[in-house]
Amino acid sequence: MIDLLIQGARLPGAKQFMDVGVKDGVITCVAPAGEQAIDAVILEQAHGAMLLPGVVEPHIHLDKSHLLSRMSSEATSLQEAIRMTAELKQGFTREDIWDRSLATIQQAVRNGVTHMRCHAEVDPILGLKSVEVALELKSRVKSWMDLQIVVLPQEGIFQAPGTDELMEEALRLGVDVVGGMPYQDADPGKHIDYVFKLGEKYKVPIDFHTDFSDNPEDRTILDIADRTIASEFQGLVSAGHVTSLGSMPVSEACRAIERIAQADISIMCLPATDLYISGRGDREKIRRGLTPVKLLLEHGVNVTVGVNNVRNAFTPFGKADPFEVAWLLAVAAYMGSEADARQLVHMLTSGAARALGLHGYGLHIGAYADMVLFPTSSSERDILLDQPACRKVWKRGVKVAEAVIPTGPASS
Repeated sequence: MIDLLIQGARLPGAKQFMDVGVKDGVITCVAPAGEQAIDAVILEQAHGAMLLPGVVEPHIHLDKSHLLSRMSSEATSLQEAIRMTAELKQGFTREDIWDRSLATIQQAVRNGVTHMRCHAEVDPILGLKSVEVALELKSRVKSWMDLQIVVLPQEGIFQAPGTDELMEEALRLGVDVVGGMPYQDADPGKHIDYVFKLGEKYKVPIDFHTDFSDNPEDRTILDIADRTIASEFQGLVSAGHVTSLGSMPVSEACRAIERIAQADISIMCLPATDLYISGRGDREKIRRGLTPVKLLLEHGVNVTVGVNNVRNAFTPFGKADPFEVAWLLAVAAYMGSEADARQLVHMLTSGAARALGLHGYGLHIGAYADMVLFPTSSSERDILLDQPACRKVWKRGVKVAEAVIPTGPASS
């Protein structure tokens, strides 16, 4: 007797419908549908619908989500968005950060997210408020979601005195990843050095925001790649945005990408924010403001796609749905084929799991039973095109969310 049997599901790459069995939160059976007689406490009929491993959100800012109602004006540049948010942070309380963060997590869970990496800011304005709230949330939501926490120096490390000590204290408190924003300090190299120093000292992965511009001369990612190799941190470093790479001549971009691939850095494309903020200085031939996803993939770089911001100065859109931003990327990056759809879903699942260093992830025997079923979709392309609201989500074999679309008229 097993706990759960999902019968007759379509799995990525499978040529026939499959049965997936779960016991004690772990997948114990993956077999062609009907091939084995299995008794289960709970039977879920998939009827050929698409079953994916739980979605991995690799890059999100919970502490500054849902701020639209507090904004007195709209941001028209990256620096303006940073300035406006710094002003709003003056009024943040622990309760406020908790409420907005939890609401965003609940949205994400309903959308199929079972793992998330969030950035918690530290600076002289917030102190450790965001970090402490994130650590409490990590414990509170563990039955719905695995939460990784990045300590982020949003206002810079050295231009905001005391931030270096706050970052180290956050790591002592138990955050999972050290973050960096080199463009927020006058000396990006010094910033990068300090982030790697913390990564080495506390033996944690590193996650940078970098090269978020249209200027092809912004190439901090190359310094990060060199330092990654020198520190033997290959596979442990991620970089979000990297949009300046998309403004470089292709030959130069390829040389840079070769270094990124050599350093095994995961690139996190954040299309909602990148498209909204970038290209604003162009009066004609406006640039798309994206990292060159296809070129990166062609060179073997692990590319993920993330929500990043939800309804704030950086991105006044969103509902914490990774499939929404994957659809947006598909349109903006000319990724409209069936093969592209499979690639995009891979970026939301296994590719993001690799970037976050997850273990026991996937739809195979021995993996944790973190899954999302799309009852109205039978392929990755269907999911991206339809973005169906009807989703069933399991965390360690326990159903944690289910959106059901009514099939008949409401009763009077």
